[in-house]
Amino acid sequence: MAGKILVIDDSMLVRKQVGSTLTAAGYTVVDAADGAEALERLKAHGDVSLIVCDVNMPRMNGIEFLQHVQSSAPVVMLTTEGQPEIVLRAKQLGAKAWILKPFKPDHLLAAAKKLIGAA
Repeated sequence: MAGKILVIDDSMLVRKQVGSTLTAAGYTVVDAADGAEALERLKAHGDVSLIVCDVNMPRMNGIEFLQHVQSSAPVVMLTTEGQPEIVLRAKQLGAKAWILKPFKPDHLLAAAKKLIGAA
């Protein structure tokens, strides 16, 4: 119905919180613990409608992920980072939205609805 969303965060708790928020709204959720794992998930799930990605992760962080991803799905950065240069770099690399943790479920759902509807 609503679409498939890839959630990338090194915190299992955050992945569960974001996943349950999105699942309750009717989305299908696939998750990954870092950018490298996320690239593998995208290969397996070519029908992802939206990507929700943290910035600070081991192996491959969110900025590196944006540099490597070749997906038509819009990306929302969900992070504790608020430094203007990091936000600007992510937007230059294609991020469509920036949500600070701890996230408000209604903000996340509004971004998902807007970006999936626009895709």
